[in-house]
Parts: sequence; structure tokens; C-alpha cells
Amino acid sequence: MNEMNWLAVYPEITLLTMACVIAMVDLYVTSPGRTPTYVLSLMTLSVVAGMHLAYFNGSFTHYAMQRMVVGDPMGHLLAFFATLATFVTLVYARPYAADRGILKGELFTLALFSLLGIQVMISANNFLVIYLGLELMSLSLYALVALRRDHAVATEAAMKYFVLGALASGFLLYGLSMMYGATGSLDLGEVFQAIASGQINKPVLLLGLVFVVAGLGFKLGVVPFHMWVPDVYHGAPTAVTLMIAGAP
Repeated sequence: MNEMNWLAVYPEITLLTMACVIAMVDLYVTSPGRTPTYVLSLMTLSVVAGMHLAYFNGSFTHYAMQRMVVGDPMGHLLAFFATLATFVTLVYARPYAADRGILKGELFTLALFSLLGIQVMISANNFLVIYLGLELMSLSLYALVALRRDHAVATEAAMKYFVLGALASGFLLYGLSMMYGATGSLDLGEVFQAIASGQINKPVLLLGLVFVVAGLGFKLGVVPFHMWVPDVYHGAPTAVTLMIAGAP
């Protein structure tokens, strides 16, 4: 098996490809109900969920992208349920969005890109890959919260979410830089081995860990970093609130 091992990331590649295809197809959709976009999105989610379920049946762990990505049964199970949650959310969101005049192709494509970020995080074997997946998920959710562009409360919620999310990204990156300085790596396995050896700069690692936990806490809305949650949950369309509270 080569170092890239594309087979291990086929579900993510399929999801990325179809999200781009659906974004292009939606340009030519004239149906008010966005039926072609909706059907393509659900078909994509069904295929991706099936791929993760098929991978879960095996008991092997596959590494890809020069060991920056790992595919194991637990990861595929989590990705399957995240895909299932997104599927259910889109089924619920379609009539809700149609009644409020916000049924657009962006609802489906941004949901797929958000799911892609989640799956990248789940399969990450490197802290930078975790960060990339987290940002892809977050940027998609910022746009989804602001989907009602003529609604002041939704726009305010999206701005609060974006500003605090950007602050959290800074904390996370600063913590990762300190973790790299203390351990000499951002690979999860190598960081574990460096900590187990005891030959690390413990104060730097501890401070870096504080920043990493703070950054992730902001992103996940964990107490006491949850000050954005009430405003965003209240201001976002209910279908988007379900998406934020579900798959991510």
C-alpha cells in the first residue's frame, strides 16, 4: 500500500466531489422546491453512509495521506452517525426552509461541506488535520446561520458566531504551536510517545494544552466557553440550529 492510500479516504472524496457537483447542478435548477438538489444531496448522503458502514464491517485500521489520516472501525461508525444526522436534518429542513423563503441550494451544499469537515476531524491522525476539519465545519455553519440574510437577529447571531469562532481558532493554533514546541511533532501517536517518554518541556506543553482545550471548548460550546450558544441557537433558523446541535 502506498503512502497516500486513497482507498481509506474514498467516503470523504465522494462527499467532496458530490458537494461540488451539487453546487454546479443547483445553478440550473429552477424548481422552487429545489427537488434535483435535494434528491442528489440525499442520494450522496446515503452512498457515503453506506460506504462508512461497509468500512466499519472490517476490523482493519488504514492509514492514508502519509499517516495524517486514519480509518478505523470507531471512526467509520462515528462518521456514519454524523452522516445519518445530516440526512435527517435535511429531510426536516426542506419544508421548514420552503415555508420561510430560504430554501436555496446553499442550504444543501453547505450542509455537505460541514459534514465533510466533521468526517475530516473524525479521521484525523494529526492535529493540523483536526484543525482543517474543524474550520471547514465552522465556516460552513457560519454561512448557514446567516442564511436568512434579511433577518437582523440571524445576521447578528452569525456575526457573534464568526467573531468568537475566529478567536477560538487563534487560541487553538497558538496552543498547537506550543504543543509542537514541547513535543517536536503534531502527529497524535508521536505526541503520545513524547509525553510518555517524559523528556518534554512540561510547562510549555501544559500551557499549550490549556489553549487547545480553550479553543476546542469555544468551538464545541462547552461550559464555560458557551457564551455564543444562546444567541446563535436563537437567531439561526431552527433547521440550522438542529444541524449545529446534531452532527457537529
